[in-house]
Amino acid sequence: MPKKKFVYRPKKKDPAGASCSDPPPPPPPWAELPRDITANILHRLGAEEVLKSAIRVCTSWRSTCKDPSMWRVVDMSKYVSHPDKLEQMCRYIVNLSQGELLDITIEDFGSDELILYISKRASKLRRLRLVSCYCVSNESLSEAATQLPSLQDLEIHLSDLSTECIKAIGRSCPLLKSFTYNKCKFPTASSDNEAIAVAENMQGLHRLSLLGNTMTLKGVQAILDGCPHLESLDLRRCFHVILARDLGGICKQIKDLKHPMDPICDYEFSNYIDDYGDDYDAFSDGYPVDYFDYYGDDDFEYDDYTDPFRPEYLDDFYSDVPLEWLM
Repeated sequence: MPKKKFVYRPKKKDPAGASCSDPPPPPPPWAELPRDITANILHRLGAEEVLKSAIRVCTSWRSTCKDPSMWRVVDMSKYVSHPDKLEQMCRYIVNLSQGELLDITIEDFGSDELILYISKRASKLRRLRLVSCYCVSNESLSEAATQLPSLQDLEIHLSDLSTECIKAIGRSCPLLKSFTYNKCKFPTASSDNEAIAVAENMQGLHRLSLLGNTMTLKGVQAILDGCPHLESLDLRRCFHVILARDLGGICKQIKDLKHPMDPICDYEFSNYIDDYGDDYDAFSDGYPVDYFDYYGDDDFEYDDYTDPFRPEYLDDFYSDVPLEWLM
């Protein structure tokens, strides 16, 4: 009996299935958006999401994410994931910008090495905002300023600057128009050194904020004389200036003036402001001691539990006043 002969017959393809001749599926709709619209969308994600996710979506998005124009304005604040990678991420972003970086915000991280890395690769930088950057020294910031001749807006929040650093920044950044140096500590002993440093080295300022500064009226006058273009001045919590009876008259050239006792509820970092400080005893209700014409009894020991309206603590001035009015 002859053996059966097997003939290979390819299995017929399912007509509902795709064939090799079928065209490829159309690209997703977001891949064909104009480049500027794509960039606008990606900017809303923030730097971290762009580098972690958006750059991997498709070829067109990857190309947009690596475009230097995408990294002209960078906000690296309020990051909670991978805090140990923030400095590395920031360096990568600076490299992507290829010298086109114009505006950068850094919050709760940073080092001397990072600020110098940025300054050497972002000579076009116009705005620098540092918030709680405690590891950036005055020396490094002064050196970085020498590499930023185009800087127009500098903000330092919740950190300390030396007088020499303020002078160096003013000398190195002749185009500076806005300077913010807001402290979180409660101001104690008065000093006009910082105010005078601003007045002598930042004559081109249009806007100045020195919240919590220890200057006196002398410092205010130095700023007004040294900065003739000044239009906005924030003196909130500059408690040594409150003895000026006519501060508004002295600052009549200022269009936007915030007085020392004005509220700070609209200041975005008001929760970090120290309302007392280690030397709170030098003040009374936020005023310097000499603001009040008050003299206490040296023989009287007062503590937090003393009732000042008890009869034995009332002086002769109240002898004719019915005590029930005071109770």
